[in-house]
Amino acid sequence: MTRENIADILCIGCQKGSTSWLHSVLNTSTMTHSFPNSDPVTSTDKEAHFWDWNHKRGVDWYRSLLTPPDPAKRSMDFTPEYAFLNEVQIAECKALNPGARVIYILRDPLARAVSAIRMHMLWRLGKDHAEPLRMGDEFRSFVTAARLTQHGDYLRNLRAWRRHYPDLIVLNYEDFHTDREGSVRRIFADLGLDIAASDQERLKKLMGSRVWESAKFPMDRSVLMFLQGLTWRFRQEAEAELGMRFAEGERLLAG
Repeated sequence: MTRENIADILCIGCQKGSTSWLHSVLNTSTMTHSFPNSDPVTSTDKEAHFWDWNHKRGVDWYRSLLTPPDPAKRSMDFTPEYAFLNEVQIAECKALNPGARVIYILRDPLARAVSAIRMHMLWRLGKDHAEPLRMGDEFRSFVTAARLTQHGDYLRNLRAWRRHYPDLIVLNYEDFHTDREGSVRRIFADLGLDIAASDQERLKKLMGSRVWESAKFPMDRSVLMFLQGLTWRFRQEAEAELGMRFAEGERLLAG
């Protein structure tokens, strides 16, 4: 059986937008395949990082990694860094995965930025860090490491990907989790997957859980206001052009 795509299902983010949770949900299906955990070459069995970490390994490496033992199964690559690939990279992705379904989950830009900063704090400072994050060199280093502008520029990323994948699936993080069961049924249907052909016990557990949650490190008000200013344009553009409504950031600012 000749495979049309190396990756049949691509999720391009956003980072801290429940991509790990959705990957776990889709992985309950008997119709999907996750590549073997090759960390640190890949990020667990979820993120192949072909176009950022592993492009030098070549297309044959990518194909070998993702090809399922059962060719009828749908292969998955959920790498949030793909969101801000350039035109040449997205064109190559289209050539390798012409019939792939692409998913982009959008989360409130401020809430996403806060969660990303906290993730980097966890990696660098450890889970027991208790001192509030304040404006300064350390905070600025987290902003740089988290690549907040690249991950947060939703419309730039969406327009670039839609030039090659006009049927790209866009999800609102908040709407998705307001009605998890209905949202999961819709995404299964959009991907052509039979939700009945899933491990129902695992799926039920995932409906009431999270796969990855950043530690709730405290942040000084000045940090929140800086991040609000940094992400304001992204919120305004996405809400205006896509008709989405983001509320998480408002709750963060309200304290």
